[in-house]
Amino acid sequence: MLGEVLTAIVTPFDGEGAVALDRFRALCRHLVEHGSDGVVVTGTTGEAPTLGDDERFALYETALDEVGDTHTVIAGTGTYDTAHSIHLTERAHELGVHGFLVVTPYYNKPPQRGIVAHVQAIAATTDRPVVFYDIPSRVVVDAEPETISALARIENVRAVKQAKPSLEAARHVVAEGLDLYAGDDDLIFPFLEVGAVGGICVHTHVVGPQVKEMVTRFRAGEVDEARALDQELRPAIEILRVQTNPIAIKTALNLLGHDVGGFRLPLVDATPGETAAVRGCLERLGLLQTAAA
Repeated sequence: MLGEVLTAIVTPFDGEGAVALDRFRALCRHLVEHGSDGVVVTGTTGEAPTLGDDERFALYETALDEVGDTHTVIAGTGTYDTAHSIHLTERAHELGVHGFLVVTPYYNKPPQRGIVAHVQAIAATTDRPVVFYDIPSRVVVDAEPETISALARIENVRAVKQAKPSLEAARHVVAEGLDLYAGDDDLIFPFLEVGAVGGICVHTHVVGPQVKEMVTRFRAGEVDEARALDQELRPAIEILRVQTNPIAIKTALNLLGHDVGGFRLPLVDATPGETAAVRGCLERLGLLQTAAA
């Protein structure tokens, strides 16, 4: 198991739009000291599509140097190009990451057998755990149960990050002997009830200790208490619905003083109205004082 609560970490940029490794390092440390068992680097939240390969590798090295001795560092190395994904995975393996997140190839819409062949080719380049990322809302293609079964037969495919609400699909992941991670933050509690390990999260940038406590209480049999915590965290889920990820979570981090900077196009800064909505959620969570009227 790679951990119960993993945060898909944002990539901070400086005022010129360059990757700010010092701020990234500080954020890695903050996250593992506030509930995260590890970080997933260069995922969707990390704006991976706009990062160059050298930037990716620098981020992996920095995360490993800062927290890799005690916490998990997973590299998001899946793209829509199998050969490129293999290159990223091979280099990340050499650097020493602990596992890999491989998303369904997006844009080119492969058939189900193409998904399996893609993941199999990437997994063959490493002996470390591979987490398959099933997120049909972004990649269009929905991984079918038979595809999950086929992936489970690949020796080092150990887990699925499922970002769709189907409890039937979630149960199938568990039945195949794979670790199940909630890929949408509002799915953590219902997925725990069907056997999930935990979640690969975004809202844990701001509510990491509470999410870790929720998972810990559930594991201890304190299900009602865990459910109550889940309900208390609703404003954190609402943050993520303000605008496309990672626009809202980066806005929240900046409001909380973490200075993660802006975005690379085609992502853009939050509007004043969106920023106000994020601020309101943070206030309801007790993380910011209510602005004076």
